[in-house]
Amino acid sequence: MSLVLDSSVALAWVYADETTDAVLRLFDDVRLYGAWVPGLWRWEIANVLQMNVRRGRHAGDFRDGALASLALLPVKVDAEADRQAWSAALHLAERHRLTVYDAAYLEIASRRKIALATLDQQLRAAAMSEGVQLLGA
Repeated sequence: MSLVLDSSVALAWVYADETTDAVLRLFDDVRLYGAWVPGLWRWEIANVLQMNVRRGRHAGDFRDGALASLALLPVKVDAEADRQAWSAALHLAERHRLTVYDAAYLEIASRRKIALATLDQQLRAAAMSEGVQLLGA
C-alpha cells in the first residue's frame, strides 16, 4: 500500500465538479498500489453520499454507483488505527486541534511512514507539522 487515503480525496474523485488532475493521478496510484484507511472511511463516505441524496444533489442510484466504484479499489482498513484512537490519534488531535476522526488518517500515515492524501487544509497543516508527506492538492 502506497498511501493513506482520506474521505475528502475519495469524494473529490466521486464528484466530477470537485475532481482535479491531481486527484485523478492519485487514483491511478491507488488503483495500482492500493491505499490504507481507518475503519471509519467507509462510514464517512457513505454518510456524505447519503446526505447529498437527502439534500437533492444526486439520486440514490448515483450514491450506489459511487460506492460500487470505490469498493473496487484495493483499499485496506488499518486495524491498528482502532487501537490508537485513545492514544496516538487522540494526542495528534489535541496537538493539532483536529477531530479524532481526521487524526486517525494522520496517525496511520505517521506510523506507517507513508504519504497522506487529503484535501482538508487543517489536516494538511498538521501533517506538514508532523513531517508526513502530502498528496492530493
